[in-house]
Amino acid sequence: MSEPTVLITGTSTGIGLEIALGCARAGWRTVATMRDLGRADALRAAADAAGVTDLIDVRRLDVADQASVAACVADVIDAYGRLDAVVNNAGAGHVGTLELDRVDDVRRVMETNFFGVLHVSRATLAHLRAARGRLVAVTSVGGVVGQPFNEAYCAAKFAVEGYLESLAPLAATLGVSVTVAEPGAVASEFVANIGLDRDAAVAAAGAYGPALGAYLDTAASSFAAAQSPADAAAVVVDVVAGRATPPFRVQTSEGARRFVGVKLADLDGSAVTGMTATWVG
Repeated sequence: MSEPTVLITGTSTGIGLEIALGCARAGWRTVATMRDLGRADALRAAADAAGVTDLIDVRRLDVADQASVAACVADVIDAYGRLDAVVNNAGAGHVGTLELDRVDDVRRVMETNFFGVLHVSRATLAHLRAARGRLVAVTSVGGVVGQPFNEAYCAAKFAVEGYLESLAPLAATLGVSVTVAEPGAVASEFVANIGLDRDAAVAAAGAYGPALGAYLDTAASSFAAAQSPADAAAVVVDVVAGRATPPFRVQTSEGARRFVGVKLADLDGSAVTGMTATWVG
């Protein structure tokens, strides 16, 4: 019997790179995808150092492009004949707020973080049904707790969680488990990739400048004690390769569990808004 096969999106850096390495170490044929293959050197070097190069197949896939998704999935099935798990990890950060964002900014965030998950999941679900496999999405604690200056990002992650929470019991009737993995602050290039110049952003924020400055200072302090990508990825790898059927929702750290727990026990919303109000004032 051939190795089980997993397809992972967004593997050029951070959690995605570590998930790919972890799945390969667990003996899985790992299709590690990314939008820009010019950024594959870090993964290839890490795979070589870990001795798992023969199990990692790096391919191009742009989650926002349905044709790219369809072509990649078809090629994977042609090459390996099966797909046992999918990890939707690709994502894009965004800092902004309603009056300062353009609607096109919000649409772009939704295209990657929400519709990208739908494109990949829809293209692979029939193969997961055949394998009685696992569908995973790396969301965020921002998929549970709304956060100032993260309206678009949290909206996209909320949408993923709502969509997959609704799908999960239906998929289970056909043998597919669905899980969302919720990291908190993770020390990776994800934050740097937002491309935000703090001082320029505060200066351009007008009436929102003081609140944005306070938020960015709070965010910087939280990421100073962030979880490592490898530790966050280990939780996701266990969801993919563990023997037990995983639950719908898992957090990747104790801090993430505490943070999400505030929301899940907050019937009137006052605990969450009281907590996040301290970030901006």
